[in-house]
Amino acid sequence: MTTSAWGLLALYLVLVVVLAWPVGRWMAALMDGRVPQWIRRVEAPIYRLAGTDPERSMPWTQYAFALLAFNAVGALFVYGLQRVQPWLPLNPANMAAVSADSSFNTAVSFATNANWQGYGGESTMGYLVQMVALAGQNFFSAATGIAVAFALIRGFAQRSAAGVGNFWADLVRSTLWLLLPLSIVVALFHVSQGSLQNFAPYLDVHTLEGGKQTIAMGPVASQEAIKMVGTNGGGFFNANSAHPFENPNAWTNLVQMIAIFLIPAGLCFTFGRGVGDIRQGWAVLAAMTVLFVAMVLVVIPAEQAGNPHLAALGTAGANMEGKEARFGIDASGLFAAITTAASCGAVNGMHDSFTPLGGMVPLVLMQLGEVVFGGVGSGLYGMLIFAILAVFIAGLMIGRTPEYLGKKIEAYEMKLTSVAILVTPIVVLVGTAIAVSAAAGKAGVANPGAHGFTEILYAFTSAANNNGSAFAGLSANTRFYNTMLGLAVWLGRFGVIVPVLAIAGALARKKRIPVSAGTMPTHGPLFVALLIGTVLLVGLLNYVPALALGPAVEHLVLWSVQ
Repeated sequence: MTTSAWGLLALYLVLVVVLAWPVGRWMAALMDGRVPQWIRRVEAPIYRLAGTDPERSMPWTQYAFALLAFNAVGALFVYGLQRVQPWLPLNPANMAAVSADSSFNTAVSFATNANWQGYGGESTMGYLVQMVALAGQNFFSAATGIAVAFALIRGFAQRSAAGVGNFWADLVRSTLWLLLPLSIVVALFHVSQGSLQNFAPYLDVHTLEGGKQTIAMGPVASQEAIKMVGTNGGGFFNANSAHPFENPNAWTNLVQMIAIFLIPAGLCFTFGRGVGDIRQGWAVLAAMTVLFVAMVLVVIPAEQAGNPHLAALGTAGANMEGKEARFGIDASGLFAAITTAASCGAVNGMHDSFTPLGGMVPLVLMQLGEVVFGGVGSGLYGMLIFAILAVFIAGLMIGRTPEYLGKKIEAYEMKLTSVAILVTPIVVLVGTAIAVSAAAGKAGVANPGAHGFTEILYAFTSAANNNGSAFAGLSANTRFYNTMLGLAVWLGRFGVIVPVLAIAGALARKKRIPVSAGTMPTHGPLFVALLIGTVLLVGLLNYVPALALGPAVEHLVLWSVQ
């Protein structure tokens, strides 16, 4: 790591923590309904129109049903808009209807916060579809993740309660009073720095060489803001955050990186306040930060080391392939770790062009379950699932009934925890196995061997973990991959959410056990180390054979000839 890389990392972490603290306090107020009266007056017509009482707490089953129904309707809405795009307004480039399989993949992807894109945004979607369908789901899918985190926090905090909160109130408040204000601020900053925000038709210009080039226009800054704040990912342009209209300079790049971690880090403080012990939030944040820094210390040096074959030819060793000269290796490597630690998936460089070890870092960060900060909501509830597993393991070691935050962890919670942890690796590994076996799956691979296998593994890892980034050398906009990855996205999202809500409901019904001399502290360095070890051992070991076949083999081959 160079001095500049250390400085950038330190600056970034300090800014994230400083800004996340007030955001976490505000989210705690939203979760508890401690909002000003004028906010209640603004919300009241929405609740009347929806026919719901925001003060009525739902059992976890009703909460889950409302959540699933809302997201299913959202996916159908996005699918329908894509199919009727030619007849919609705000389509100056006359974009055609999106194919059925691509529409399905996109609708499911954006409804689940994955935002996987098998298409080029500026060459496929009109302005109205970009704004109403895609950007709209960016808000709602992010709010859904926050709502699940709120429900789980209430499960730990409540005593003998039947409900875990009101989904509609959590959805409305997260959208109106958190995601929307933050997105407005980030969007205005991007506009001030040169990001596009207009409804102008595409421009045809003549290049210096005498050729003709079409330059896409559109409402870019607004979509860029919520894609970062909501850890959605995707991009108005195919080049994503490497495009100068999406990410004009080093300042916007820093703001985008901060926006990705802002709510996930803030939710750690919300958790501490919700359970009445801020130290619990700091412990979770510490575990996330240690894992994140460790990964950054791999990806940036790997890219700085570069390709040994090029170095042998007298070429500079650092690997600038696929990276923007505006950002360089430090900012590109840090961005790659941030966007895959959180379930964002926005990229400012080509992950497919990273070195084998550098490319393995984004892959591993996703395979850990997107719990190293993770997506808005999903990172916290994913890490808390590992915390439940960690105290269970500790209980087995000392021969004591495990408990976390005064709630006994029993067989029912452990069965649900196992489901929540195992569903994603099952989806990833089974999907990858089918793809590397089927002719339709192998047809999309342009790079045979270990790298091609990594491209497929990355695609299913990204989809099932709701990330959306890609090793873009894989041709994934086919009926096979659109269908398979769409199913992986849906199962990876709701296959985890439903058991998490069931755990929240079970914990809410339990009485709190008073702290005793035998209670294991869950706010100190020992628990942080135990939590990190659990995440690494349980979260990563499922993937070790697959990683050995992909990036590990490629690294050994690359460095075998000196």
